Amino acid sequence: MAFSPPPSVPEHKEKSAPQKALEKLGLLRDIDLALHLPLRYEDETRLVPIAAVRDGDTAQVEGTVRDSRVQFRPRRQLVVRMADDAGDELVLRFLHFYPSHQKALEVGRRIRVRGEARGGFFGLEMVHPAFRGVEAGTPLAAALTPVYPTSAALPQAYLRKAVASGLAHADLSDVVPAGLVPPGLPGLRESLRLLHHPAPDVSLAALEDHSHPAWRRLKFEELLAQQLSQLEARREREAQRAPRFAVQGGGLQEQLLGALPFGLTAAQRRVGEEIASDLQRDTPMHRLLQGDVGSGKTVVAALAAAIAISNGWQCALMAPTEILAEQHFRKLVHWLEPFDVGIAWLTGSRKGKGRRAMLERVASGEAGLVVGTHAVIQDEVQFAKLGLAVIDEQHRFGVQQRLALRHKLAEQALEPHLLMMSATPIPRTLAMTLFADLDISTIDELPPGRTPIVTKVFADTKRAAVLERIRDEVGQGRQVYWVCPLIEESEHLDLQNATATHQQLVEALPGRMVGLLHGRMPAAEKAAVMSLFGGGQMAVLVSTTVIEVGVDVPNASLMVIEHAERFGLSQLHQLRGRVGRGGVASVCVLLYTGPLSDTGKARLKAMAETTDGFEIARRDLEIRGPGEFLGARQSGAPLLRFADLTLDEDLVRAARQAAGRMLDEHPAAAREHVARWLGGRAEYLKA
Repeated sequence: MAFSPPPSVPEHKEKSAPQKALEKLGLLRDIDLALHLPLRYEDETRLVPIAAVRDGDTAQVEGTVRDSRVQFRPRRQLVVRMADDAGDELVLRFLHFYPSHQKALEVGRRIRVRGEARGGFFGLEMVHPAFRGVEAGTPLAAALTPVYPTSAALPQAYLRKAVASGLAHADLSDVVPAGLVPPGLPGLRESLRLLHHPAPDVSLAALEDHSHPAWRRLKFEELLAQQLSQLEARREREAQRAPRFAVQGGGLQEQLLGALPFGLTAAQRRVGEEIASDLQRDTPMHRLLQGDVGSGKTVVAALAAAIAISNGWQCALMAPTEILAEQHFRKLVHWLEPFDVGIAWLTGSRKGKGRRAMLERVASGEAGLVVGTHAVIQDEVQFAKLGLAVIDEQHRFGVQQRLALRHKLAEQALEPHLLMMSATPIPRTLAMTLFADLDISTIDELPPGRTPIVTKVFADTKRAAVLERIRDEVGQGRQVYWVCPLIEESEHLDLQNATATHQQLVEALPGRMVGLLHGRMPAAEKAAVMSLFGGGQMAVLVSTTVIEVGVDVPNASLMVIEHAERFGLSQLHQLRGRVGRGGVASVCVLLYTGPLSDTGKARLKAMAETTDGFEIARRDLEIRGPGEFLGARQSGAPLLRFADLTLDEDLVRAARQAAGRMLDEHPAAAREHVARWLGGRAEYLKA
């Protein structure tokens, strides 16, 4: 039963602002309220004599108002002087107040006040403290006072009552069998009651750093729900059917291998065999192919496509941007067209007769391979026999988009095999949790001939030196990227923008071609710019992050990233991977504007210290948490609110072990546990 208005309020009456705010926070059921845990606590269990309060202390004091007046200098404010029973005084200052404040703080009123004390011109004072009127001898709080995550429309007092109601009415029985819970953890009901209303003797530090056994019980429960959902999704998929492909000697895959102008690395051969093994089964492949920038994932995907096509089925490859999709298209045309493979190209910018012709080739089956952006999953795109779907940079796509691609074969009661690719390696704890439903293949070596990239970090005051380095590189026939976070000036962010930088470089490099590339340009202009840069005629390309993935120009040896402190760590690593693709030594320059935040310092330090994508991913998880890796996988619904994947690996392992046993031995309890924790969000893990 969700928290509801008092019975006296007619049910047809429009919901109040706090009730709407509760719903917006997702607090719809009693269990949702019970699991809405405090951010921090205020200690209202004891009173401190004013004489014992020091500058910087957060304390609760009690006394009588001796003076209360509105002052107008330097600005209008309510200034109250109170004294405790020992006669020691404290000033309370309110810069924003209402007549009700003045009435509650009249001379002679007894009040209880809590806030942070600081030294003022007239002695110790508190600015905007919490206060309430009391009688002498009013009992103190018996437990620490919880402070909950909330919104402007949802006062703490209302939320506390709502949570208390949810806690009283929710079913908090332990549905997890005792033998599956790690030893030493309290029950769910006991844990929640302690976390909402901890006694004064409970360690505040253990509560706030989430190391208390009650917190650990909640983390285990949450991780178990997530593991159960993932395991159930995997088992459901194993019950589905997909086309079974034969891997024939002398087939298209072998022909393609023989025609490639390079040999595969051992890692590429290994993951290729893992994928081929999946494609020979009649259960849908659901595999993530991860590998560092430039490790050669596209050729592995091409070999998988060759298996599907040689069996008479179609393959769709979807990329998040037109630039990346076109890079794939060019490579795949070069590799596969000599074997008479029909290839279709679908993007949002392709219109008219050309688009209709492509749609007809896809629908007839003439196009064995279909490459494009989100346009591939539009309703009007009908495949004759879609057997394999490849999604590049999978974290850039949402759940519904992946589901739409999988459902392109639903009318035949079959699911296509699904291969997702990512150049952002998944750290181990994420692989064990939020990607537990996937099989993961890893390309853990780079092709021979890739040169190491040296990363240098400079303050933007060194721009002149960077421009000089660009002149040197261009003078030697090399090419340069310069990446900016904005297209044009913003009133809100004082960042160097792409258009201004482009103009600056045009003036600094007379006689050299300097190009500009950003997401708002028409597709034809983007293609023209990329053609000039890829062909070597353009010396410098100023760009936004549209070149983050997929752009391959071996002659580019210098990457400059403006305002590097504003980019995520994995994004910086992706951008850096645009250079170092040829035989010449390459450099990535990270320009930053100070002062740097702790997060900004940590990112730039990591970039300077390592070029290993797996180490970058591990540090990114430490710095930013899992959101960077998930993208839209969960459609914005955070499925892990309490567990910390960098600190709670022991609980992750315990939850993984418990999930299989619980599904096998206690299936009804497993369903109840997932419903309690995830509600309808469990569906997002199945895409």
